[in-house]
Amino acid sequence: MRLKPKLLLGFVSILVIMAVFFGMSIYSLDRANRSLEKNWQERSRKINYSKTLESELNNISRYLRDLAFLKVNSSEYVSTMDHILASRERIDWALESLETTAVRDEIKSMLRKIRTENLIYIDLQEKIFSLASRNQNEEFERLINMGAAERGQIFKLVVELQGLEDQALNDLITSSSDTYQQSVVFFFISLGLTLLAGTLITIWITRRVTGEIHIVTDVMSRFSSIQDHTILPRIEMSSTDEIGDIALAFNEMARSMEEHALHEKEVLANIGGKNWLKSEVVDITALCQGIQDLDTLASLLITKVVPMIEAIYGVFYIMEGDEEKRYLKKYAVYAASPWANAQEAFLLGEGLVGQSALENRTIILEGNSGNSIKIISGLGEISSQSIILLPVSFKGQVVAVLEMASLQSFTSLHLELLDLVAKNIGTTINRVQAHMKIKSLLTESQVLTEELQSQSEELQLQQEELKTFNENLEKQIRDSEKRATELEGLKAALEEKARELEESSNYKTEFLSNMSHELRTPLNSLLILSQTLMENKEGNLTSSQLDYVKTIFSSGNELLALINDILDLSKVEAGKIILHPEVLKLSDLLGYLRQYFLPVANHKNIDCIVEINQDIPDTTCIDKQRLLQILKNLLSNAFKFTDKGMVSLKVSKAEDAIVKNNPLFKEAEWVLAFAVSDTGIGIHQNKQSIIFEAFQQANGTTARKYGGTGLGLTISQKLAGLLGGYIDLHSIEERGSTFTLYLPGNNAEMVELDKSYKEAAAASSSHSSLRRAELVKLVTHSDGKQDDLSITDNKNARLEGKKVLVVDDDMRNVFALTTALENQKIKTIFAENGRESIETLRSNPDVDLVLMDIMMPEMDGYEALRRIRQIPAYRNLPIIALTSKAMKNDREKCIEAGASDYISKPVNLDQLFSLIKIWLYR
Repeated sequence: MRLKPKLLLGFVSILVIMAVFFGMSIYSLDRANRSLEKNWQERSRKINYSKTLESELNNISRYLRDLAFLKVNSSEYVSTMDHILASRERIDWALESLETTAVRDEIKSMLRKIRTENLIYIDLQEKIFSLASRNQNEEFERLINMGAAERGQIFKLVVELQGLEDQALNDLITSSSDTYQQSVVFFFISLGLTLLAGTLITIWITRRVTGEIHIVTDVMSRFSSIQDHTILPRIEMSSTDEIGDIALAFNEMARSMEEHALHEKEVLANIGGKNWLKSEVVDITALCQGIQDLDTLASLLITKVVPMIEAIYGVFYIMEGDEEKRYLKKYAVYAASPWANAQEAFLLGEGLVGQSALENRTIILEGNSGNSIKIISGLGEISSQSIILLPVSFKGQVVAVLEMASLQSFTSLHLELLDLVAKNIGTTINRVQAHMKIKSLLTESQVLTEELQSQSEELQLQQEELKTFNENLEKQIRDSEKRATELEGLKAALEEKARELEESSNYKTEFLSNMSHELRTPLNSLLILSQTLMENKEGNLTSSQLDYVKTIFSSGNELLALINDILDLSKVEAGKIILHPEVLKLSDLLGYLRQYFLPVANHKNIDCIVEINQDIPDTTCIDKQRLLQILKNLLSNAFKFTDKGMVSLKVSKAEDAIVKNNPLFKEAEWVLAFAVSDTGIGIHQNKQSIIFEAFQQANGTTARKYGGTGLGLTISQKLAGLLGGYIDLHSIEERGSTFTLYLPGNNAEMVELDKSYKEAAAASSSHSSLRRAELVKLVTHSDGKQDDLSITDNKNARLEGKKVLVVDDDMRNVFALTTALENQKIKTIFAENGRESIETLRSNPDVDLVLMDIMMPEMDGYEALRRIRQIPAYRNLPIIALTSKAMKNDREKCIEAGASDYISKPVNLDQLFSLIKIWLYR
């Protein structure tokens, strides 16, 4: 039987008993209550009638007195008379109502007396009306007093009437109260019997229900203490009533929660897997940088990839041979053993390795069999469960095959990682193969050149015997021609490989250009907004919040420096850095460096020493920017790793032994030695050979304490090589280090070269630099003092009210730039691409200046610049180009397209406002 019928049975029984016992009680109580309610209602009406009598008598008395002050026949007089007549009617109505409800004789007699007195009062009122019209004030006042006495008599009778009514009501209430008390006694007897019956029925039903409820509550009470919702308890219940339904619903809820918990775990695992994929792919890409031979590449990749996918065995095959006969050769093995000895080579289509390469298809073998790969460990041997053969291709051609074995099946995450890895390492293998082929061809070319030189010497010796050995000479000539033809072929092959290398370098440059844009775009917004917050113009930021903002701004600048370091390293490796030598005064350079690092020295309370020997020339010809970059990096490292003592920079001539023993300085007039010394932590002897490698630090502890990417010394060493020199290191751990930069110095010839370079640069420089110089002159007074625009206008007051159009497809940059501009009270509008910028200019002819992003969809910045300059009204409109790529020739391309000036992202607000002021106040 279900719970509902049980409860219904008990409740119906109780209701039936209650209906039987309460019926008569309720009926009796209802009769008593109705009688009492009727008496009270009647009493209330009579009281209202009495109140009406008193109220209207008072109104008449007041109106009678008002007649003495009113003119006869005036509107107020007539209105007052009407009020008196209306009050008389209401008094008659109240008396008639009281007479209708009167039952006792004494009450009726009292009402007759009241009506008689009221008639006397009405006669007095008529007399008062007559006197009021004749203006007899003394008689009028006497009658008014008589009326008041008569009204008091009526009030006295009304009070006596109310006393009689109260006596009658009390008698009725006493009778009703006796009846009500009898009903209450009967009601409580019925209530007691009902409670007794209800209690017995409730006990019976409760015992039937609570047993099953205890089972449910016991399981539910244990539910909240369970941490892992993948395995939840169930309620064992055989009942088919509502409690059984609750048990079924709870069991279903537990099942749903288990499914949800499992699904949540899967989602979290999937997110973690994606992050793991990205991290591992980046690690492999970084691992492949700078490798120049296939053996090293194969060994590093197999050692890295096999543990990534939790495999226990792996073989790396690389494609070799010519078009007629191509085969896969084994280059590296992971966890090799006699029981898993990989075959040395496979032809295309031979075995699963060759078949995977032939079809360019991944092959996966599942299941443990007698022929599975066995791997030896220290405790015994293990058989593999799954084998995968992964082809690696470049431009659709298979260049390698990876074979790996695992103790468990490969997951989808493993397969996705292998797919990404295959795409990346194919390009790396092709690059290394191309480099090795070029190196081999260069070696063969050198051998052939030496052979030709030897043959030429032999020909000279045999000239005296020319007639005798004519036939041999002709043969040798033909051989020479054949070899020359071969050399031409080798030259063409070398040129083709050089073209491929250049194309690969262009791909890398374009990738770095795009990465620069993608990294600098959000960084631009971060730096602009944080710099704007640092100004705290509204003064609503706390000191802690200002510290947070400064930390954000500092971190953004550090990230920008890291991006620049990576770009510099890639430019050096790709040979894209062009040197610009100029005549440099060494004393000025050292003075600048001393002022630059003096605040750092003062902050750390260490000495900063800068010295230059008197025996070296005061000037030399060198690329000043690259020299400063090297020295700044060396000095920054020295200050970073020095907590006490001193940091020094000494410039002198290099020792003769260094100059004579180094072929780099064979043609140098002298060699400069820039020695940067410190008393810092020093570098262990075992670590000194790796610190010039990219992404390397002296040791793990140093890296954690002092930070850094490990690129600074790598870039500095490469830049030193471009300048014709190198950096040497001498260090003792815990006693300090000395980094010495050796560079060749030159006089007259380099000066002439510098002049030629400057003349060529002046002839080819863009109109932007010239116009900027002219504009700066325009804000200079005749007496040599510059306008506030260029020196003292720190708050950009002269920019207020100007209108600037910001063109950028990234709303973060738009928000950052417009916020910074509007903080200077500059009006701003924006467009999301080049096409919209032209439409916005046409609808806003009062725009004073345009900030134009270069990389945008639909129409990029270059095309937008060219089209704007074709509009006559905007030929002289100042347009400053913004770009995040910051690669070679970007400035020239922007100026050529029509930009007035150029600034790279992240934008420095001070530099930006300076440019805006220069171009707005021409």
